Amino acid sequence: MKAEVISLGCRLNIAESEQIRTLLANESDVVVVNSCAVTSAAVRQTRQAIRQARRARPDARLLVTGCAAEIEREALAAMPEVDGLIANTAKLDPRAWNVPAQPLPVRSEKHTRAFIAVQNGCDHACTFCVIPQGRGDSRSLTVAQVLHEVERHLDLGAKEVVLTGVDVTSWGHDLAALPKLGELVRQVLDTFPQLARLRMSSLDGIEVDGDLFELFAHHPRVMPHIHLSLQHGHDLILKRMKRRHSRADAVELVSRLKEARPEIAIGGDLIAGFPTETHVHHTANLSIIEELEIVHGHIFPYSPRPGTPAARMPQVDGRAIRARAADLRACVARMRQRWLEQQVGKPQVILAEADGCGYSESYARVAAPAGTPTGSIVTVTPSQLDKGLLI
Repeated sequence: MKAEVISLGCRLNIAESEQIRTLLANESDVVVVNSCAVTSAAVRQTRQAIRQARRARPDARLLVTGCAAEIEREALAAMPEVDGLIANTAKLDPRAWNVPAQPLPVRSEKHTRAFIAVQNGCDHACTFCVIPQGRGDSRSLTVAQVLHEVERHLDLGAKEVVLTGVDVTSWGHDLAALPKLGELVRQVLDTFPQLARLRMSSLDGIEVDGDLFELFAHHPRVMPHIHLSLQHGHDLILKRMKRRHSRADAVELVSRLKEARPEIAIGGDLIAGFPTETHVHHTANLSIIEELEIVHGHIFPYSPRPGTPAARMPQVDGRAIRARAADLRACVARMRQRWLEQQVGKPQVILAEADGCGYSESYARVAAPAGTPTGSIVTVTPSQLDKGLLI
């Protein structure tokens, strides 16, 4: 059987998994688990994926890479199912897999959009986060490298490109002349007028530069969908997290975006039950969902990660954390339901996928007309909403 790559976690891992898959295209009887360690639950999912992969492919060589392979190295190496670990920093190097060097992949067979990792690592020190231990310092692709990758994707027929990374808005901080992310996005759009859709992965709102804001606000090929790394809705908790923005900063950014582009859909990452969080803090976390009208929410129950300052802070009871996470998810679900109901009867431009559905420009899930070719962009007007899907 051909090599199999199982991807867990973030969009950056998805992009890297596609590169690993191509590196191993001529290999057989190999299974790679590209792991995640952002939370303790993510580590549990990694271990479960390893066990499931071993049961499904008992004779294959099972290798683990990704953030958990760095942060939980000894524990994963001790699992009887695991044959070896590949360092996270080396996983895109053909030498790490003992295969010949070859061009990196540019498009997933399973996805209609292409994920391009323009940046990796992180220079910040959020008190809850273990990812810098697994990814290292922030480092950026050059403009030329990014343009080369976009060109490859387009040559294979990609219609949408997603620029991704660990801390995407820090792109350029390590390059000569210190370019901002907005400059990179504008160069991509200007160089490739045939690129139909450009989307961004999670952004640190405090680092959204003026050029990037203008592109989100006015450029028709930059999708009206922004996902912000908010983490919390109360200033004291944000300070204890060592985040660089305040609640007011997030509100002001979203307000300006919505004033310029009313149809923009807001997403956000929020942590429930951060150490020292009180009911008052939790109420602020709930209210920012409503104030920003977050319709694409990623809710993370806090879990202490090894070696982080937050792990040494007074912890919230686990039952309270789970209950607060459920509150946040329910609040996002209400906002999302209301937003989806408002999309009924409005034309939606979707990128069709192999499962017969597609994503609108604002990232709503929409059923495609029967027979729509995968990868085509079509306009449909949904007449009903059924279990989160516009029909």
